[in-house]
Amino acid sequence: MSDAEATAQYLTGQMHLHHGPLLEAFQRESDAAVAAHRPALDLPYGPHPRQRFDLFVAGGPWRGTLAWFHPGYWQARDKGQFRFLAPAFLARGIDVALVNYPLCPDVTLAALVEATRDFVPAVLAEAGRLGRGGQMLVAAGHSAGGHIAAELALSAWGASTPITAIAAWSGVYDLAPLLGTPLNEKLRLDPASSRALSPRERVRGGLPPALFAVGGAETEAFRAQSSGMAAAWRAAGNTAALLEVPQADHFTLLRSEALIAATALLFD
Repeated sequence: MSDAEATAQYLTGQMHLHHGPLLEAFQRESDAAVAAHRPALDLPYGPHPRQRFDLFVAGGPWRGTLAWFHPGYWQARDKGQFRFLAPAFLARGIDVALVNYPLCPDVTLAALVEATRDFVPAVLAEAGRLGRGGQMLVAAGHSAGGHIAAELALSAWGASTPITAIAAWSGVYDLAPLLGTPLNEKLRLDPASSRALSPRERVRGGLPPALFAVGGAETEAFRAQSSGMAAAWRAAGNTAALLEVPQADHFTLLRSEALIAATALLFD
């Protein structure tokens, strides 16, 4: 794939005029979710100012915690734009932690991934403080956040992983195509670091169950990222589901009831 084609597939081809109004609607709905559910905001999980998470707590029988990492190609956006996702999971007995993380180029992508690992013991400790039983933690995220969810599953946690499952929504798991695009001005990847930080290069056996989702109206490259990662997950002997949501693009995907339902099934 040429650099121009990669830029079209991963950047310009994913953009649509309706995204501006849609993101504004996301923010309004996020503000309403905060007013209705009174989450704990900006809980720290490390020393960096962006190592913060919000925690929405479900009423009724508890099924687990969804840890959700926002999109933005590891260099933009904020958890506050996506709080609107929480109510659908709260209604299913699932707590929701929306996670910020340091951004490139303030930190390297390797340091960003390492920083997100600090979140896991912090949110489990908070769940324990709230009297939640067990350690049912599903790592999820959209776009860059999907990459982070996969990285958490691949982390060396010791005797047992704290990650029960992952739900990666329209993620990027092979970073090599980004090297010649404008996205790399802040990511500053080279061939070696792009391989080292590509989850698809490191899939192995013994990983938690995974859901890989993508919009049917996304670019061919984005759809291939999800289908290829699901295939690699299965080829290594793991359980993986692939969900392609018809007619959904990169951001209308977040409106999919099928996606929410499939993610919630990971808690069963």
